[in-house]
Amino acid sequence: MVTALLTIVGYGGLDHVIAPDKNVNILVLDTEVYSNTGGQSSKATPVGAIAKFAASGKRVRKKDLGLMATTYGYVYVAQIAMGADQAQTLKAIREAEAYDGPSLIIAYAPCINHGLKKGMGKSQAEEKEAVACGYWHLWRYNPALEAEGKNPFTLDSKEPDWSKFQDFLKGEVRFASVAKQYPAEAAELFAAAEENAKWRLRSYKRMAAENWDVEA
Repeated sequence: MVTALLTIVGYGGLDHVIAPDKNVNILVLDTEVYSNTGGQSSKATPVGAIAKFAASGKRVRKKDLGLMATTYGYVYVAQIAMGADQAQTLKAIREAEAYDGPSLIIAYAPCINHGLKKGMGKSQAEEKEAVACGYWHLWRYNPALEAEGKNPFTLDSKEPDWSKFQDFLKGEVRFASVAKQYPAEAAELFAAAEENAKWRLRSYKRMAAENWDVEA
């Protein structure tokens, strides 16, 4: 399923599927827009990106669907990018399959609406760059670890090279168009996009550092 569908009009349906604690596996392809209906902006669209209904760049941060799902405490959740780390991708899929309960895997999925300057044939390379610069983060939340007194949240991403973040944005037309059409606002929006990515990573780091030892 595509993220935009599940973060807005389909979110209630997704929530109803994972809430009953049934053994079901869900894979979400995060294209960050309504891909099937022409690329409209959604709650999954990041700050600064141009999309239909956000012609001058979206102004608020995207919804963290995965983190919301972890609040149930019994849903296996992972965020992956195959082009960035195939081993982490396979590990997440295997863990989700093995977990006796609902699982939700969110995969970063470059889309034609992103306007990759290097071309869609390089989408795997784009995923790698997205993780390397901090635009996208890899993590897993496995509730089964809690019973062992272990932290269920694992941050798999390495420390990003933030110096590459702005160049990553400019490599996609959805961002580059903002700089071309609205140069006065682009710098502010792109800075906000980078700060939002850093803010999200700080949240993940805090979760990964929590002590879940029942005797602590």
